[in-house]
Amino acid sequence: MHREPVKFLILIDAGGAMVARLLDANRGHVMDIDASTEEVVATINGAVPIHNGTASEWDQALAGHSTIERAQAQVYTLPI
Repeated sequence: MHREPVKFLILIDAGGAMVARLLDANRGHVMDIDASTEEVVATINGAVPIHNGTASEWDQALAGHSTIERAQAQVYTLPI
Protein backbone atom coordinates (compact mmCIF):
# COMPACT_ATOMS: atom_id res chain seq x y z
CA MET A 1 0.00 0.00 0.00
CA HIS A 2 1.40 3.37 -1.06
CA ARG A 3 1.34 6.18 1.53
CA GLU A 4 1.42 9.83 0.73
CA PRO A 5 4.62 11.59 1.87
CA VAL A 6 4.60 13.55 5.11
CA LYS A 7 3.93 17.25 4.46
CA PHE A 8 3.23 18.56 7.97
CA LEU A 9 4.83 17.94 11.34
CA ILE A 10 3.03 19.29 14.38
CA LEU A 11 4.62 19.41 17.81
CA ILE A 12 1.83 19.35 20.36
CA ASP A 13 1.34 18.54 24.03
CA ALA A 14 -0.65 15.34 24.42
CA GLY A 15 -1.51 14.93 28.09
CA GLY A 16 1.83 16.20 29.38
CA ALA A 17 4.08 14.60 26.76
CA MET A 18 5.21 16.33 23.58
CA VAL A 19 4.21 14.42 20.47
CA ALA A 20 5.15 14.93 16.84
CA ARG A 21 2.07 14.35 14.67
CA LEU A 22 2.97 13.55 11.08
CA LEU A 23 0.37 14.42 8.42
CA ASP A 24 0.17 14.13 4.65
CA ALA A 25 -0.64 17.00 2.27
CA ASN A 26 -4.38 16.46 2.86
CA ARG A 27 -3.77 16.75 6.61
CA GLY A 28 -4.44 13.04 6.99
CA HIS A 29 -2.85 11.35 9.96
CA VAL A 30 0.23 9.29 9.12
CA MET A 31 1.64 8.61 12.60
CA ASP A 32 2.55 10.07 15.99
CA ILE A 33 6.02 9.78 17.48
CA ASP A 34 7.80 11.08 20.57
CA ALA A 35 8.80 14.69 19.82
CA SER A 36 12.18 14.28 21.52
CA THR A 37 13.49 11.68 19.07
CA GLU A 38 16.62 12.42 17.08
CA GLU A 39 14.66 12.13 13.82
CA VAL A 40 12.18 14.84 14.81
CA VAL A 41 14.94 17.18 15.97
CA ALA A 42 16.85 16.66 12.70
CA THR A 43 13.72 17.12 10.58
CA ILE A 44 12.80 20.50 12.06
CA ASN A 45 16.36 21.81 12.44
CA GLY A 46 16.42 25.28 10.89
CA ALA A 47 12.70 25.22 9.99
CA VAL A 48 10.40 27.97 11.21
CA PRO A 49 7.04 26.83 12.57
CA ILE A 50 3.76 28.64 12.48
CA HIS A 51 2.21 28.76 15.92
CA ASN A 52 -1.42 28.30 15.08
CA GLY A 53 -3.00 24.92 15.44
CA THR A 54 -6.29 26.69 16.14
CA ALA A 55 -7.02 27.53 12.50
CA SER A 56 -10.01 25.68 11.10
CA GLU A 57 -7.91 23.68 8.62
CA TRP A 58 -6.41 21.82 11.61
CA ASP A 59 -9.76 20.92 13.25
CA GLN A 60 -9.82 17.31 12.09
CA ALA A 61 -6.08 16.65 12.46
CA LEU A 62 -5.99 18.04 16.01
CA ALA A 63 -9.40 16.86 17.21
CA GLY A 64 -9.16 15.76 20.80
CA HIS A 65 -6.61 18.40 21.75
CA SER A 66 -7.63 21.32 23.93
CA THR A 67 -7.76 24.90 22.68
CA ILE A 68 -4.68 25.67 24.78
CA GLU A 69 -2.74 22.71 23.33
CA ARG A 70 -3.71 23.74 19.82
CA ALA A 71 -2.76 27.39 20.42
CA GLN A 72 0.68 26.32 21.63
CA ALA A 73 1.25 23.78 18.84
CA GLN A 74 4.16 24.31 16.49
CA VAL A 75 3.15 23.51 12.92
CA TYR A 76 5.93 22.83 10.42
CA THR A 77 5.47 22.51 6.67
CA LEU A 78 8.03 20.07 5.28
CA PRO A 79 9.42 20.02 1.77
CA ILE A 80 8.22 16.99 -0.16
